Amino acid sequence: MIDGKTIQKIGWNLDNSYSLLPEKFYTRTNPTPVSSPKLAILNHGLATKLGLDPSALKNNEGIEILAGNQIPEDAFPIAQAYAGHQFGHFTMLGDGRAVLLGEQITPQGERFDIQLKGSGRTPYSRGGDGRAVLGPMLREYIISEAMYALGVPTTRSLAVVTTGDMVMRETALPGAILTRVAASHIRVGTFEFIAEWGTSEELKILADYTIRRHYPEIEAEENKYLSLLQEVIKRQASLIAKWQLVGFVHGVMNTDNMTISGETIDYGPCAFMDVYNPATVFSSIDIYGRYAYGNQPDIAAWNLARFAEALLPLIHSNQDKAIKFAEKAVSSFYELYYNSWLTGMRAKLGIFNEETEDESLIENLLNLMQKYNADYTNTFRALTLDKLCDMVLFDTVEFANWYKMWQKRLSRQEENSPHQSMRKINPAVIPRNHRVEEALDAVTKQRDYSVMGILLNVLSNPFAYSSEQNQYTTLPEPSAKPYRTFCGT
Repeated sequence: MIDGKTIQKIGWNLDNSYSLLPEKFYTRTNPTPVSSPKLAILNHGLATKLGLDPSALKNNEGIEILAGNQIPEDAFPIAQAYAGHQFGHFTMLGDGRAVLLGEQITPQGERFDIQLKGSGRTPYSRGGDGRAVLGPMLREYIISEAMYALGVPTTRSLAVVTTGDMVMRETALPGAILTRVAASHIRVGTFEFIAEWGTSEELKILADYTIRRHYPEIEAEENKYLSLLQEVIKRQASLIAKWQLVGFVHGVMNTDNMTISGETIDYGPCAFMDVYNPATVFSSIDIYGRYAYGNQPDIAAWNLARFAEALLPLIHSNQDKAIKFAEKAVSSFYELYYNSWLTGMRAKLGIFNEETEDESLIENLLNLMQKYNADYTNTFRALTLDKLCDMVLFDTVEFANWYKMWQKRLSRQEENSPHQSMRKINPAVIPRNHRVEEALDAVTKQRDYSVMGILLNVLSNPFAYSSEQNQYTTLPEPSAKPYRTFCGT
C-alpha cells in the first residue's frame, strides 16, 4: 500500500461506486506485480485535469502505482464482468487483462475510471496471460489522444509503463501497462451479461446506476429505462457520425466495445483511412469486412438493438409493448446518425445553411474520391486551403464540374468564402498509419521516443494548418500489400 502522504502528494482522490453494485458485476482482483517498471510516457495535461501531480507520478511511488505494484490506499481494485457479441456471436467475456483501480474525482467534481490495462490475469482471462506488449499500448496512447484532439468522444491514456518483463506472443516482446481513463467502462456487453445471467432486480440496479452516473437528467422521467435507451442511441449516433467524418475505422465493433457513455473504446486494430473507400478494412481478423468503414453505422444500429433487447424487462412488463417501444427507439438511430453526419459534411464543405441538393453534392464528391482513389483527409484539406494540386482527382473534368456546382452552392449563403471556418472541422493531419508505425518502430527497435514525441505534438492540434504539419500529410509509399492491423493481445 502507498501511505497517505504519498497519495496526497500525487493527488489520488479515489471513490469506488461501481464496487457497491452486487458482486456478480465484478471480481475483486489485484494487479499482478511486475519486475522492473519504468515510465515510458506520461500525459501531463490529462494528469493535471484529473487533479494529479505529473512530477509526483514520475517518481518511484507514482510509477509503482501505474505498474500495479502498489495500490493507493483508497483504491478497490476489481475486474469487471461483461459479455458481448463478437463478430455476431454471443460469449462470456470480462476484463481479462485489466484492473479498475477506482474512480478519480477531479477538482471539478468529475468522475473518471482509472484502469490498468495489461496488469495481469483475472478470473475473466479465458486462458490468456493478462499481459500487454509495448507497441500496442503506445499505439492506443497515440490514437486515443489524437481522437481527443479531433473532438471525438474517447477514452484517454494517462500513461504507459514498461514492466521489465517479456511477454510471449509470436516472439518474446517487452511488456507494458497502459493507464486508461474513461467516463466509465460500462458497455452494451455489461447489460447483456446481466440480462443473460443475472436477475431482473440486478438489471434494474445496473440501469439505475448507469442513469445516475451518465444520464441524471432522465431520473425523474416516467419511463426512465426507455429514456436510457434513447439517450444512448443519441450519443452513439453522434459518435459514429464523428468517426465517419474523420475517416476512422474502429476495426472491432463488438458489443463489448460499445460504451454506454458514448466514448470510443478499445484501440486494438483501429486505423485511419487514407484513400476513400467505404469497403476499407484494416483488422487482420475481419476477413469478411463486417466492420468495414462503410458498415460502421449499420453495426452500431445492430449493437444498439442488442442493448435494447437487454433492457426489455425494464422498458415494460408486457414484452410485446416493450419490443414495440424498443424497436421504435432503435429505428430512430439512422435518422439521428444521418442528420449528424450530413451536418458535419456540410461544415466540411463550408456550407452553413440547408438545401435539398446538398446531399447529392456531397455524395457526388465522395463518389469521385472513390473513383479516383483520392485521399479522404487531404481532399478536404485541399478544399479548405483552396489549393487543388497533386491529386489525380483535381485534374478531371468531372471534378471541375463538381467544383463549379460547389462554388454556386457557396454563393447562395451569406458566408460565401468559408475557408477559415472549414479549418475548424477539416483536420490538416490525422495519425497516418505509416507515421504511427514509424514512431512505434523507433521505440521498439531503437528505444527512441523522440519520433513519437514529435508525432504526438503534431497530432495535438490537428486544425493548426502549420508548416510543421506539412510533412505529416504525405501518403505512404505504394505497397502491393494492404495495411493490416492486429488486436495486440
